Amino acid sequence: MPKITMIGAGSIVFAKRLMCDILSFPELEDSVIAFMDIDREKVDLISRLARKLVAQEGLPARIESTVDRREALGGADYVLTMFRVGGMDAVRPDIEIPLRYGVDQAVGDTIGPGGVFYGLRHIPLVIDICRDIEEQCPDAVLMNYANPMASLCWAVNAATKVKCVGLCHSVQGTATQLARYINAPFEEVSYWAAGINHMDWFLTFEWNGQDAYPLLRKAMEDRDIYGKDKVRFEIMRHFGYFVSESSGHSSEYMPYFRKTPELIERFSQRSARDRDMARYEARRDAYHEAIRQQVASDERIEFERTHEYCARIIHALETNTTYRFSGNVANRGLIANLPEGCTVEVPCLVDGTGIHPCYIGDLPPQCAALNRTNINVQSLTVKAALDGDREAAYRAAAVDPLSSAVLTLDEIHHMVDELFEASAPWLPSSLKGNSRKL
Repeated sequence: MPKITMIGAGSIVFAKRLMCDILSFPELEDSVIAFMDIDREKVDLISRLARKLVAQEGLPARIESTVDRREALGGADYVLTMFRVGGMDAVRPDIEIPLRYGVDQAVGDTIGPGGVFYGLRHIPLVIDICRDIEEQCPDAVLMNYANPMASLCWAVNAATKVKCVGLCHSVQGTATQLARYINAPFEEVSYWAAGINHMDWFLTFEWNGQDAYPLLRKAMEDRDIYGKDKVRFEIMRHFGYFVSESSGHSSEYMPYFRKTPELIERFSQRSARDRDMARYEARRDAYHEAIRQQVASDERIEFERTHEYCARIIHALETNTTYRFSGNVANRGLIANLPEGCTVEVPCLVDGTGIHPCYIGDLPPQCAALNRTNINVQSLTVKAALDGDREAAYRAAAVDPLSSAVLTLDEIHHMVDELFEASAPWLPSSLKGNSRKL
């Protein structure tokens, strides 16, 4: 009867998905699932939904809910983090301020100015959570879903003793897309991917044991297929390997695709100018209202397993069965030509003895080179957050591939000044203060 605690369960879409995944395994249906969020209304809503599901399926699971983090963590075996500090109020300046300077981010939650400030807001919280884990449930496994994934996991591994793995869905999602591109049944393809979060490289991609890269290159010649994934096909064309994150995300991690409005249009990418935060919030509110109505009605809750890794990892640990997934872990010699200690995303084997990352060796040098441009930003973001070092935050933005392709150093400095001012309500005191004059 494992206890599984979700921190940030007010992210109702994701909490619902992971809860259903967990309870879909017969061996986990007696789990204790503890939902925690600082928003009482949202944590109550997901808890009511969970209790309805448990009753609907006749499961022995126990559902707990609280706004007290230490209470939620008490005795936990697994801790899942899925928070976003400040919500959309904090995200809006991450996008709008850089856009005024000409830095047009697609999402802004991984690197770039948005990713740096996500990190400055989120790293202090994840470290606080880890301090509570060290006291309340020191043997628990932390499975982080919050962004910026690599920076958060790096900070946890550098500053705490908590067992941590970061989980994303881009690798398995991309593998599914690649199978469609070559018209292959997904169950007949296999792959080996490694790199960093949102920039894993499909080092091998096979169909029935045969190299499928020639089929991918042929598929790229189809205008319709190419049009669905222009950025990633161009990356494959020039660097030789397909990358794990979507074309939209990938376009902001490199200096080639978003420097001008013309490039954004050429590669069919969304401009931040078209990003409608109000519409996003309206969709979110409509979803929450639909959940409220579902809880209050006789409507049946859909109960099926998704492709997320989390529940499968817990199942493997609890039942001593073997499962392979792509996990974000500390680079302890796993990828030889990436910096020691950074966060890498590599195949991991898990069973009852724990999570075991697989050795990769050297990535192709061009792939490692692109990874390192992002790791540079992550390294300085982690330093800024852990040390309260504002200067490191300026430098993180200065070495960002997209920002440095668009702006001068003085412009980057002024942009970061504005971001510090706008983010002040959600930053720790160590990062507040007067800006350095140029």
